[in-house]
Amino acid sequence: MNTGLFGGAFDPPHYGHVALAREAKRRFGLDRLVVLVSTNPEHKVVETPAADRLALAKAAFPGDDVKIDEHARTVDMLRAGGWENPLLLVGADQLADFRHWKEPDAVLDIARVAVATRPGLGLEELAEALHELGRPDRIELFEIEPWAVASRDLRARVAAGESLEGLVPPEVAREIERRGLYRRV
Repeated sequence: MNTGLFGGAFDPPHYGHVALAREAKRRFGLDRLVVLVSTNPEHKVVETPAADRLALAKAAFPGDDVKIDEHARTVDMLRAGGWENPLLLVGADQLADFRHWKEPDAVLDIARVAVATRPGLGLEELAEALHELGRPDRIELFEIEPWAVASRDLRARVAAGESLEGLVPPEVAREIERRGLYRRV
């Protein structure tokens, strides 16, 4: 069984996240996708409660296994998870910083890593990051439909009273409205 692991703050999840998950399922023939909502991501400050972000992720990824991840670091989540043939799904921006993660070689020992390219970070720009890793054979790059959207911009749009139509799945927009999220930035 191939298990895809897609972690993040998902504050809020958007069509770029959905495109990455959809293409990873297709490209790697994933039997299972686990979406892991980080309670306290080490690399960013998140003010939205994890329970709200979990609800948004469930709305964005219906039919997938969406759960809370209490681990601040990926290697700790991988060690605790007992995942079957794990494939860690990340964006190209994360690969560029991968060598600075906690125990990047241990991450590559435990899981293969599938890296989705995104606008501004294509395959050419990642060659240096790949070269610096001890196990580049455990990393596979794949292209996704470009979505030039960032969660911080979506939060600002909601705070300004602007629509999220075409940027997030309709179920996510409804859940943001229902919960009254992002009214202030």
